[in-house]
Amino acid sequence: MEDVVAVYHRPPDEGRPVACVAEAPVRLAEQVRTPVPAEPGRPRRCGDEYRRDGTANPFLAFAPRPGWRAARVTERRTRADFAAFPRWVVEDGLPRAKRAVPVAGNLNAHTPGSRYEAFLPPAARRPPGRPEWHGTPEHGSWPNVAECEPSAPSRQCPPRRIESAGGPRRQVEAWVDDRNEREVGARWRLTTTDARIRLRSLYPTLR
Repeated sequence: MEDVVAVYHRPPDEGRPVACVAEAPVRLAEQVRTPVPAEPGRPRRCGDEYRRDGTANPFLAFAPRPGWRAARVTERRTRADFAAFPRWVVEDGLPRAKRAVPVAGNLNAHTPGSRYEAFLPPAARRPPGRPEWHGTPEHGSWPNVAECEPSAPSRQCPPRRIESAGGPRRQVEAWVDDRNEREVGARWRLTTTDARIRLRSLYPTLR
């Protein structure tokens, strides 16, 4: 926890941007019966029965200080998919970065071996393919500010079934463009000193 908090309080550095990473799998459900289109005074009606059609997995990178984010929707959530995401973020959206500094949870995909599943060894060892990872505490993902981002589009969009991966892609792209245009950032106020006082129950007691 203290390691992640210290990363958030670093001076801004375009060469080593901090980008929190999160995932939000979406279940795809195909309609069994053709929905009845909406009519004046009557909303669109769908049956309760559906057929599962896999999942779509939006990866999200969120730079809290400038209020910038990038997202990519993949059909799977493999180790290679995750390892390729930070490189894509740096090359596509952070061209001045020499090395990415992602903050992410402690999933089994967040290991050095994942890079070797996505790239050849020479490419896996060099930045930005070799990012400076900072993991959140086990069973405690709250220091990752990107965890709040995936809930925003779900609150802004009405509940509905998503039948294909194209739906999440269009939704995520529109949402990212809107949030980036408004530069919606995050103000992290918790310091290491505050954490040691307010969260003292999490620290071991020496006797």
